[in-house]
Amino acid sequence: MMNSHLPGDAPAADADGGRTVPAAGIRPGRRLIAVMLLGAAGLDLIRCGLVLVTARHAGPAAGLVAAGLAAAALSLWTARRYQGSRRWSGLAALLIGAASAPQAAASGFHAPFTAPDTATAALGILLTVTVLATAGRTGQPGPTTENPCTIGRRATR
Repeated sequence: MMNSHLPGDAPAADADGGRTVPAAGIRPGRRLIAVMLLGAAGLDLIRCGLVLVTARHAGPAAGLVAAGLAAAALSLWTARRYQGSRRWSGLAALLIGAASAPQAAASGFHAPFTAPDTATAALGILLTVTVLATAGRTGQPGPTTENPCTIGRRATR
């Protein structure tokens, strides 16, 4: 019996009940999404640093920094779980990507935030598109042994 899995593509049995994929078996789309999530976390941290440097009032700045740190932590945590093939991580990555562009636009693209806001919006859109493009893919494409012309029909003798 043939299947579409390559050697080493099976989930590893480990402490989390065998729900993770070894590093060599991570699909390129998963790696790309994890890197994008790390980039989103980095941009959130850059924006936090800019808030601290340009803040005039401590109260609103503290709120913005706390929100930025929480967003960065969520992105890092999701990136880690996304590489581990958690079911919810795809939805979390999609929500992070979808929320990034409006979050960047809410600050108004004012100096000195123009570059990080633009990068956050662009990365959010790319992350959303990448998650949607890779959704539902469960394994490596492999050779098919079925004749596409006979799908749904039985061969008669």
